[in-house]
Amino acid sequence: DDSGEPLLAVTVVVLGTSVGTVTDQNGHYSIEVPDENSILRFSFIGMETKEITVGNRTIIDVTIATSSIAMDEVVITALGISREKKSLGYSVGEVKGEALQQVAQENVLNSLAGRVSGVAINSTGGAGSSVSMVIRGASSLTSDNQPLFVIDGIPMTNTLNNVTEMARDTKVDYGNAISDINPEDIESISVLKGPSAAALYGSRAGNGVVLITTKSGKESKGIGVTVTSNTVIENPYKYLEKHNLFANGRRPYTQDNRPNNGLDYYSVPAGDSYWVGPELDKGMMAYQWPFFDENGNLTARALESHPDNWKNFFQTGFTTTNGVSITDAKDNLNYRLSYNNMLSSGVIPNSDLHRNSLSLNSTVKLLDNLSISSSINYANTGADNRPAGNRGANPMQALYELNPHLDVLDMQDYWVEGQEGIQQNGPYNLVVNPDGTYGVDDMINNPYFIANEVNNPFSRNRIYGNLKVDWEIVPGLSLMARYTLDQYNEERETKIAPSYSQEPNGFYGIANLFRREQNTDFLLSYNKNAGDFSVSASAGGNYMYQYSSNLTTQAKKRGTGLIIPNIYSISNVAPDNLSYYSGYSQKGIYSLYGLASIGYKDFIYLDLTARNDWSSTLPEENRSYFYPSASLSMLLSNMIDMGPHVSLVKLRGGWAMVGNDTDPYRLTQTMGNAGAWGNQTRLTTSGTLLLPDLKPEIQTSWEIGADLAFLQNRLRADFTYYESENENQILGIGLPPSSGFTSKQINAGLLASKGIEFSVGGVPVRTNDLNWDVNLIFSKNKTTIEELSEGFDYIRLWSDAKGGAYSWVGDEIGQLIDRALVRVDDPNSPYHGWPIIDDEGWEDSDRTLQDEDGNRVAPVIGNFNPDFMIGMQTGVTYKNWTISASLDWRVGGQFVSQTFRYGESDLHSQRWLDKALDLSDVDDIPAYLKEHADEYLSPDGEFFVVVGGPTDEYGGFNFTEDGITLNDGVFMPGVEGYYDDDGNFVMTRENLGGADTPLIRYQDYYGWSYTRNATFDADFIKLREISIGYKLPPIKGIQNLTVSIYSRNIMLWTKAGIGIDPETAFQPEGGTQPSGIQFKQGIERFNVSPWTIPVGIKLNISF
Repeated sequence: DDSGEPLLAVTVVVLGTSVGTVTDQNGHYSIEVPDENSILRFSFIGMETKEITVGNRTIIDVTIATSSIAMDEVVITALGISREKKSLGYSVGEVKGEALQQVAQENVLNSLAGRVSGVAINSTGGAGSSVSMVIRGASSLTSDNQPLFVIDGIPMTNTLNNVTEMARDTKVDYGNAISDINPEDIESISVLKGPSAAALYGSRAGNGVVLITTKSGKESKGIGVTVTSNTVIENPYKYLEKHNLFANGRRPYTQDNRPNNGLDYYSVPAGDSYWVGPELDKGMMAYQWPFFDENGNLTARALESHPDNWKNFFQTGFTTTNGVSITDAKDNLNYRLSYNNMLSSGVIPNSDLHRNSLSLNSTVKLLDNLSISSSINYANTGADNRPAGNRGANPMQALYELNPHLDVLDMQDYWVEGQEGIQQNGPYNLVVNPDGTYGVDDMINNPYFIANEVNNPFSRNRIYGNLKVDWEIVPGLSLMARYTLDQYNEERETKIAPSYSQEPNGFYGIANLFRREQNTDFLLSYNKNAGDFSVSASAGGNYMYQYSSNLTTQAKKRGTGLIIPNIYSISNVAPDNLSYYSGYSQKGIYSLYGLASIGYKDFIYLDLTARNDWSSTLPEENRSYFYPSASLSMLLSNMIDMGPHVSLVKLRGGWAMVGNDTDPYRLTQTMGNAGAWGNQTRLTTSGTLLLPDLKPEIQTSWEIGADLAFLQNRLRADFTYYESENENQILGIGLPPSSGFTSKQINAGLLASKGIEFSVGGVPVRTNDLNWDVNLIFSKNKTTIEELSEGFDYIRLWSDAKGGAYSWVGDEIGQLIDRALVRVDDPNSPYHGWPIIDDEGWEDSDRTLQDEDGNRVAPVIGNFNPDFMIGMQTGVTYKNWTISASLDWRVGGQFVSQTFRYGESDLHSQRWLDKALDLSDVDDIPAYLKEHADEYLSPDGEFFVVVGGPTDEYGGFNFTEDGITLNDGVFMPGVEGYYDDDGNFVMTRENLGGADTPLIRYQDYYGWSYTRNATFDADFIKLREISIGYKLPPIKGIQNLTVSIYSRNIMLWTKAGIGIDPETAFQPEGGTQPSGIQFKQGIERFNVSPWTIPVGIKLNISF
């Protein structure tokens, strides 16, 4: 090459003949030519092709240069084979390591967001949380739909099932496997999107494959040292919006109009979850937490708001990442050794994450035709505390449920004085005892206590690597043999001090997880060029073995807790209070596969593959399954002279079939540990009736597309249309209790997906000093349920928030449904569409999902999948300066916010106040509502209207309860009546604010219980990354010195506009959902960290 290194497998042909050969590992070749006028063509992937006339020479040494255009067209495909992109009949997305490393990310998947068409990335939370990657939509109803990750030939599973709940309401997301990878080690990432691209990986490739190639030392010119250092500071700047108008309580009492509790002033019930008590900042004096002064005297204080509670609780996040790598290349040896350390503290107090990784890649050439290479990687990832998600032990919930009349700064000393380590100091309701003393009732969790004394530490030690032998048997024929290992041990603990509301006696639990996967594979490859034809063929096999185990020992939930407070050990838990769980699983797959690629005159390429798997998880008669693929690439620009401005016109198409097996032990019943009953260990069988003749899922897909390039690749575009069908879904259907089981496992169902992907990009400006490149991607996918089993009308992915994610046959996956508001359905009635109200003024709801014929009747309120996604990357280089940016835009889709739903149920949000209809200036309210029936009463108008509010300022009506009259009365407009024998609606009373309209308290209005009132549009635009770098001029002894400043998510626009990132609508759960994962997609609950502006600086030095 142009650096003087010998090149292996350079194709050498005599033009116009079928004579050809390839170079060996030393770059040597030998070829017979007809005469001295013969022309030799030298070609190699990623290099410029060179043609030389032989003349009278017998030795011809050739140097071929790297092609700046062609290098962008070389990608890594299945089994790690490098291919020219132009020869592929399917779509492959590629991202270079340099692009991923411009802006530091704790999890490399976050760097892929918006960069590859057809790929959806969703982060379930902050640093260390799981990251979901779905390619071309869901392909299975009961799996996490995550692709297979292959790192230097090492398969790694990136499951989302990493949530553990030991104590009650302590759902902790420990993150997924891909986060153990050091992003600085990555050379490139190839995303194999469809089965045509991924079929050679067998049953694990149904969701696509992500190939990660790490850096090596083969390009090193002597010993080289690279040092990188990143520092990121995150400052919260935007918080969830709640009102600061009312104190805790259910009615807006005043000093003169309040319950008589024998005290001189009203006592604010801080333990009450409702926020419609006395008005704040109006000068009202009240007893409020902390109730007593420094002398222990009960003291009244003015009720004032503390709007900066959120801001005062959070801290500045700080992350440092430092690494060093050493590379060297000698005649027979090259290697790269790297070490990386990452330390992170989050914006939530006492939240952290750390990772240490060590990597060694090396290649030794034993003989001219024999080499051994290895990759050894070690990673230790852990934290002193991973905050819980969802509700309960989540510090976000404790903070966001804190009423503004309370000052969070008063809670920093979170122990009651004299009871340190025993009793938290949290807000409560003051109780006056009969003897005149004071007591405590309904204490709520102090957010600082939750953050500091509900701890979930973990430590994961992972080792993964490979050992590979490459043997060139004869020129053109080679053999590769490889062994890979991916193994980790992980310890998770939960430590809870006494007085946590869900575990008042404290808690301790420990889980030990172990997983190992071993792969042994070989590949025999043959390459031959014969005249106008090029042929490459390979045949190989693989044996995969997986073993996993889990041993958990913990105190029982809501049990007697710890014997001695704050000593976290199993020996400190009473034997009768212990619960145990242990389990293990094994799985094996044997595979044989082959592939062939035939090219003709560099303008048509045909790829054929075939694979057969034998899986241990399927019954003997079904465990063998075969799947082929075929793809075709036609380079029209090489067939027809299209002029100098056309660089590439390619048509491509592919068809493939892949299979998917299942988890171990789903054929026959096995015994499981159900936990202890007293001192007795209990065993139980599964409540699922298993299917002994289970069949594999089969996915069949096809795609067509075109790749275009013009002006020497200055302008490029590609387009792909695809369709796929996934049949024999492995599902569970409910059974009546009389059967002795809760569900039955079946093979049924057909999923159909279709979509388009489009990208366009280029280099609008290219001069000696200035270069500007830009790339835009677009993708749209739709997955529908075409078939389900007889008697099985819908699939439930999850249920929550009075609704759920249900899809019927013909529906798109991800439909969100709600209960129905009961309305007058008599089309001849003048009240048609009006809500039906009972005699006490309450609306009624209908929870029916479907009618007797299996047709859905529940209202569809949205879908958690986006309509389409757009991504854009751009970079400008001017002399030594570089600026780059990445944008991610998602359009369409909805999500449910449990944070808002719970907040609005307790009247926390300004939005809920704004929804109240103030008609205090209307003289005739019934007439006004009838006149505006289309807006307030009809099916086409607002479904959930409440007239009135918490005070007269909001149009509240006089309402008397317990002898106290306040202006917090409201009513729900509608009509009371019944249906006669002919189905005609008969009105008995109009509930429109007349004298006969019953009022209810504002706090009792329950429109929040309808899911749609907490459902929001999920559209967002994120400026994912922006970076500005400067490469310093040459310095003696330093090859490269670059300094850059960057930020992540510096711009975030959401259509919902409620202060919640729709991307985090992945609610963690302690158990696996019907969808096959421990997350509920499309819904969030207290997964609401503040928006931050992270500012980072990176230093990169190479010697």
